[in-house]
Amino acid sequence: MVDISPPSYRPLYEQIKVLITQGLIGGEWRPGDVIPSEVDLARRFKVSQGTVRKAIDSLASENILIRRQGKGTYVATHSEEDVKLRFLRLTAANGQKEVLNNDQISYKKTKADARKSNMLSIKAGSTLIEIKRVLKFSRRPLIYDHIAIPAAHFKGLNAARIEANNGSMYSMYETEYGIRMIRAEERLTAVAASAEVAEALHLELGAPLLSIERVSYTYGDKPMEWRLGLCLTGDHHYMNELE
Repeated sequence: MVDISPPSYRPLYEQIKVLITQGLIGGEWRPGDVIPSEVDLARRFKVSQGTVRKAIDSLASENILIRRQGKGTYVATHSEEDVKLRFLRLTAANGQKEVLNNDQISYKKTKADARKSNMLSIKAGSTLIEIKRVLKFSRRPLIYDHIAIPAAHFKGLNAARIEANNGSMYSMYETEYGIRMIRAEERLTAVAASAEVAEALHLELGAPLLSIERVSYTYGDKPMEWRLGLCLTGDHHYMNELE
């Protein structure tokens, strides 16, 4: 039983939100699991049901939990059809849905340089797993994807396992390694295609591309993946919804 004692500088619902998040971090509830009812959580934390509801609403607004009418509240997962591409913001200009697949170009272990170590909050020289691949939209190569993740958190991950993965990388992270990405930060710039990228995307050297540098975070606001996507935007655009 958890006892919340005054004085506290946080609203009570935020304290409950922290406690629920701690349960997620500790693996008490895993992606796809249903969490206890508001009544049960209120009893557990010795607060009102309304306070629990406000905490859950806040976590749901951050896509950490998902409410399902008549079924309860679930831990969100990147395997869900409506959230598995939440971090992919490139959309066809005509609005049509497209089939996505990818071709792996390379897999290797490297030492983190100053930029990646800073982005991932790890020591320079730490071992990284780096993956390069081409993402295809309806069989058309549109994104050159360069991914770097700390090898210490993804033991056993090799090229064959990545090649065999039928879902998103984020789905694999959570199902095989218990690491769920809950938010991301992106930096967008305009760049020219290098020789390597031009060859992979079937472009001319120096063709204009949209560069999306992304750092994805797991619980506790811990950075766990660095990713650079170089995107063709001739008939696609980057779309984001701001609230």
